[in-house]
Amino acid sequence: MQMGEIDAKLERAAALLRNARHAVALTGAGISTPSGIPDFRSPGSGLWEKDDPMEVASIYALRRDPQRFYQWVRPLVSLMRQAQPNPAHIALARLEAAGRIQAVITQNIDGLHQRAGSRVVLELHGHLRTATCLNCFRQTSAEGLEETVERGEVPRCPFCGGVVKPDVILFGEQLPTEVFIAAMEHARRADLMLVVGSSLMVMPAAKLPAITHASGGALLIFNLQSTYADAFAAAVFHADVTETLPRLAEKCLEG
Repeated sequence: MQMGEIDAKLERAAALLRNARHAVALTGAGISTPSGIPDFRSPGSGLWEKDDPMEVASIYALRRDPQRFYQWVRPLVSLMRQAQPNPAHIALARLEAAGRIQAVITQNIDGLHQRAGSRVVLELHGHLRTATCLNCFRQTSAEGLEETVERGEVPRCPFCGGVVKPDVILFGEQLPTEVFIAAMEHARRADLMLVVGSSLMVMPAAKLPAITHASGGALLIFNLQSTYADAFAAAVFHADVTETLPRLAEKCLEG
């Protein structure tokens, strides 16, 4: 697609965004790969190209062999801690600050949306700020957890000595109920949803765009690969989100 065509599509997308009463964004791993965090499914580079997720990233794997789990997750957590928000994160924060979008619903656990300035962030797959003991279920701050893992040790509960799990959603676990209910409500109310960097392959988050569409809302898709929602989206951008999303924000906020 030529630059002129993309600009024309961005103009139309910006008009939709300016006229929306309740716009939301749904983001996936593809918004954070430009910040140096690998995604899971990209051919040749995705994390699941090398490892079976059920063997390394499931609640069963953690319970069975916590040492192996933390060995696997250690470099990923380190990358997330070092990563910085990129122009796509910042564009969404600008749009929220201007009242153009009402919430960011994210499948990511890296916290980059908050660091970019977004305030209403619904983290469907949890986060790394807190951790919970698998034995006594006490929740504590995750401060110091990374240092423990870097030393090659399994984090332990200060109260009972049980294995501690970061408050992220692993395979075999349900999404946080309150967060997902809030996300579904936003999806139903939305007259426009921006899907940014998500392959829309992971359920139940993948059904949120369909909820918006079924409720009469429009979709804007920003993702390198095609998604099931491309077929009924108002506009689709198979391009670098760090280029298209800032340009959308500029056109929307200038208009």
